[in-house]
Amino acid sequence: MATALRTPRSPLPPVVPLLALGAFLMCTTEFLIAGLLPQMAEDFGVRPSQVGLLITAFAVGMIVGAPVMALATLRLPKRATLVLALATFAAGHVVAALSGSFELLFATRVLTGVVTGAFWSAATVVATRATDPDTRMHALGVIGSGVALATVLGVPLGSLVGEQLGWRGAFWALAALALVAATVIGRFTPSEVTGATVSVRSELRALLSVRLWLVLGGTVLVMGGCMGTFSFISPLLTERSGIPLALVPLVFVCFGVGSMIGTNGVGRFADRRPVETLIACALAAGLVLILLIPLSADPMTAVIVITLLGVVTMAIPPVATGLTVRLAGSAPTLAAALTVSAFNGGVATGSSLGGHTLNTSLGQTGPATLGVAMVALGLIPLAALALRRARRTTTSNDNHRLPTCAAHAAHA
Repeated sequence: MATALRTPRSPLPPVVPLLALGAFLMCTTEFLIAGLLPQMAEDFGVRPSQVGLLITAFAVGMIVGAPVMALATLRLPKRATLVLALATFAAGHVVAALSGSFELLFATRVLTGVVTGAFWSAATVVATRATDPDTRMHALGVIGSGVALATVLGVPLGSLVGEQLGWRGAFWALAALALVAATVIGRFTPSEVTGATVSVRSELRALLSVRLWLVLGGTVLVMGGCMGTFSFISPLLTERSGIPLALVPLVFVCFGVGSMIGTNGVGRFADRRPVETLIACALAAGLVLILLIPLSADPMTAVIVITLLGVVTMAIPPVATGLTVRLAGSAPTLAAALTVSAFNGGVATGSSLGGHTLNTSLGQTGPATLGVAMVALGLIPLAALALRRARRTTTSNDNHRLPTCAAHAAHA
């Protein structure tokens, strides 16, 4: 009874929306390169395709950096980890804004990707420890809304700043905002959240959980299917739906609005039934991708389905993150970091494979078709997770009944 009353009314601590601000900045810089690509290519005298590698460099930094930095900063208080990550993020953008070498710029992108991974894993632990058990996934959804907001506002605003002040001006702006975020987050992060009592051994021991790896495997495949499709939405809209190129950014905004709905709406269900919610999100993602294939031929239905794709895609990260942290028990830091790696690994895999499908007979619907297949494969480990959970529940119930049965047997 008490849980039912507390869940919808428990206010989130101030640190949660502030962590969403940090997520907003870091996701803005991840995709900002796409809007600044022509300017940067001209400035450094390189091909646009080479500038595009800066996005890959950031993603690789996150994939590798999240677990490595999680272990490296394990003994640090999480508040210190968050502040150091944001400060290093700011320093990386300052160096990038001052650089005259493309190689140095590439290195700073890897560095900022690494510290972004450190920020995400620490932010996850802070959010889950600072909130009640019944509101933890809701808190993670609020932090995840920073990702959606970056799509809706961050990238367009960054591109606008780049047009007015040049790409270096956009990097200076991100550096300044990161320093402000570091100051405010350092002020409001609970001081009792420290890593002094944990050890590398306990974090590694948590990785022995088969259920944890089932969640991570399903996350890679489902997110890969969704984000691999999203990566190639532009050719689908312009060449199949017939939407003018100038209106494509508005469709991205629709995806971002859907993402805001998904990240914030799913938490209240996931706090109660996380496994069922994750499977439902994956099934919904597969259904949306299936509908996208025929409905993308019409501009109106294409926009509607892409908005729904934003809802189901960005509903997955908070649920998967909350579930991995729960399965890791008292050693959540590395598990949260591996979830970050799983998201980005899925994005990298889906976008890489999806690009090849454009040159097949499937054409612009190739990425979505591949996405359906990846989501279907992702449902296999998630189904195995549900079966293991059902067996554990049955075993637990049998164990509770055992003394009564034994008593009857003895009486007989």
